[in-house]
Amino acid sequence: MTDPQTPDWVRDAVFYQIFPDRFARSLTVPKPNNLDEWGSTPTYHGYQGGDLIGVVERLDYLTEVGVNAIYFTPVFQSASNHRYHTHDYEKVDPMLGGNDALRRLLDEAHGRGMKVVLDGVFNHASRGFFQFHDILENGANAAYLDWFSVSGFPLNAYDSDKEPAYKAWWGLPALPKFNTDTPAVREFLWGIGRKWIDFGIDGWRLDVPNEIEDDDFWREFRRRVRAGNPNAYIVGEVWTDSQRWLNGGDMWDAVMNYQFTRACVAFFTGGDFDHDELRRNSLYPPPVSDAETFQREIERLHQIYHPNVTAVQLNLLGSHDMARFITIARGDTSALRLATLFQMTYPGAPSIYYGDEIGLAGGHDPFNRAAFPWHKPESWDTALLHVFQRYIALRHARPALRRGSFRFLLAHDGVVAYARQLEGETVIIAINASKESRSVDVPLAGVLADGTILEEVWASEKARVEAGALHRLALASRSARVFATPAGQ
Repeated sequence: MTDPQTPDWVRDAVFYQIFPDRFARSLTVPKPNNLDEWGSTPTYHGYQGGDLIGVVERLDYLTEVGVNAIYFTPVFQSASNHRYHTHDYEKVDPMLGGNDALRRLLDEAHGRGMKVVLDGVFNHASRGFFQFHDILENGANAAYLDWFSVSGFPLNAYDSDKEPAYKAWWGLPALPKFNTDTPAVREFLWGIGRKWIDFGIDGWRLDVPNEIEDDDFWREFRRRVRAGNPNAYIVGEVWTDSQRWLNGGDMWDAVMNYQFTRACVAFFTGGDFDHDELRRNSLYPPPVSDAETFQREIERLHQIYHPNVTAVQLNLLGSHDMARFITIARGDTSALRLATLFQMTYPGAPSIYYGDEIGLAGGHDPFNRAAFPWHKPESWDTALLHVFQRYIALRHARPALRRGSFRFLLAHDGVVAYARQLEGETVIIAINASKESRSVDVPLAGVLADGTILEEVWASEKARVEAGALHRLALASRSARVFATPAGQ
């Protein structure tokens, strides 16, 4: 295993994932007339009119939550509300405010110390993408025929009764797959990767990048992007183990850590989750829900990746591609609260899916893509929001939680305890995911010396390490306690 060099700033990042059509709509951005009402039931094809200026107008809110990095699902011109069907990679969708809106967003975000990562859909384009449209219009005489893998004519691009006569993502005719063996295609995609880095974005999230089965393509992509910004973050969407692309240090920095998600769903719901919702993605079936299995699953992730990779993995509990965590947990807010505490006290970059912090619910696509209810503040779970703010503030306040070592201390009977340490700072977290109260001894031999005094975060209690442990630590059901060495010590 080499020594991958990953962007230092990601260790301090708390990401917020935004689905642009549904987060915030500004009255200053002109829109077409036929839009769904803001807050109406989300549909596969309807637009609700969110835009990038709407995000600018809500940056104060994100700052109050504690967010300092944003990941956007695609923003380039597209005839779809999710914009994964890209028409023009060089133009921000006019409904989002166009390139000028992205310029303003970057300037405003960077002025607040926020990073911005965009979604790169480089495996496939759309039927409206110019080079594919050329093939639609001109058939075998098309100038750009080698940009896609065409097997015959007619293309059957709009005939749902016939297979498309070209390679397409999952066989969907709306998503023709690029032929990345063609040098012009490679240069085009590498150029897009660099263009928006030069424009000022801080990194790329890569959509289904494992489907471009070409390591040299990704090595060159990294070289181009890093030449523009040596600190750019490159994170791939891969739902499985991803050593191939990460441990060499020459392709991506991290992946969306869905294996982390899978372990958290199992443990923090106590196995009481919505099977129908979860089986709609590759997280199903999750591991068994006991504490010992949770420890094994998390430690396995530490073993398969270099520490510099683990430190920047994008650790998420939800995204636009799965039912919301609160819905998977059958409405159990305690499951989301405990999972979020683990997320915020674990190595890597935590990522919040917009609205999760106020209890926004929703099943699988399209219902996980509801409009943020700015218009209905009475629907917000403000107690949950305050919990998110408290946990994020703790992460920001304690360097050990962002850059320190990680070590399990206990995993038994529904309880896990672990330590984060950096130089002279130690944070001890104990989580009881069971439905019964527990009294546990947390072993600390080799972690802290006897006589060490720890202060309980968010409380006035103190604890003393004696005989190599914190003894008789009381944990109410579905609760957690956090202890730390005094700040500044």
